[in-house]
Amino acid sequence: MTKKEIVKAISDELGLTQLQTKAIVQRTFESIIETLVHDPKHRIELRNFGVFEVKKRAARKARNPRTNERVDVEEKYVVTFKPGKEMEEKVRQLMKAEEEKAAAGQASANPTPSPSQDGQAAPYSPQSIESSMNHG
Repeated sequence: MTKKEIVKAISDELGLTQLQTKAIVQRTFESIIETLVHDPKHRIELRNFGVFEVKKRAARKARNPRTNERVDVEEKYVVTFKPGKEMEEKVRQLMKAEEEKAAAGQASANPTPSPSQDGQAAPYSPQSIESSMNHG
């Protein structure tokens, strides 16, 4: 989802113009960035959403995958995000629903053969092949 799509969804839901909503969304993002940069803790906690935090990554040795050459990577600051409990729970529910959907899709992709009109297994079904092997 893009920022433009977020703006449209919020403006539709709240009855604001997209211009008003865009200004609010943009200011929210700018505020998060400003807080991360200027706050002494370099941290912003949004209850039921998550925590953004600036952390220092130590210098390390790495390897260039193309040349296989060892490379020194300098220390750097990175932004991390740890989702809140509510977000984690909703994602967990999504994963569960996707797994159930996939299981249902596999079941419908491999249905058990249905009998033909006369009650016999359809020609060349796994059951007809198996029964011909056992009775042959």
